[in-house]
Amino acid sequence: MAAERRAKDAFFRTGAESPVPASEQAEFLPLAYFAIDEAYNAPAVLTPSEREPATEMPTSTGLRRRMRRAGTLRFSLKGRPLQLTAFVEAEAADVNRLFVPFGDLTNGTETYAAGRYIDLERTVSGLYEVDFNRAYHPYCFYNPKYDCPYPPPENRLQVPIRAGERARE
Repeated sequence: MAAERRAKDAFFRTGAESPVPASEQAEFLPLAYFAIDEAYNAPAVLTPSEREPATEMPTSTGLRRRMRRAGTLRFSLKGRPLQLTAFVEAEAADVNRLFVPFGDLTNGTETYAAGRYIDLERTVSGLYEVDFNRAYHPYCFYNPKYDCPYPPPENRLQVPIRAGERARE
């Protein structure tokens, strides 16, 4: 995970597609992270959603992104049962990647006020590893030109998640 974090910093600093404007790199780079904590890595079961209509998720630019609920991830974190809804892009041909936007009690103080994301590769078994150590800020945290979906109310955890990317102190 440390190597992945270094690679992300290098991409954000020198990559042509970096979301961090050159004028903002001193403010954001290197990226800040909570210490890796295995207590924030939880096995989860995905209960698939019935084929339901797409929903429109508000975004940071005021647009709306069409998403479809893939299912509900149920897991336990530090002894507390929790759940998050996983989504796929409504029009995407490839639904093998699950998008899990979430908010928690660190938003606005230790992390981006609008929330963070986790991506999961779909499994045949329906069993997943929800590793909050891999939680990341959306690109709009670094650059307001990006259009980032906001986590829906159902994905606002009432616990602090002190894992993954954090805001710099």
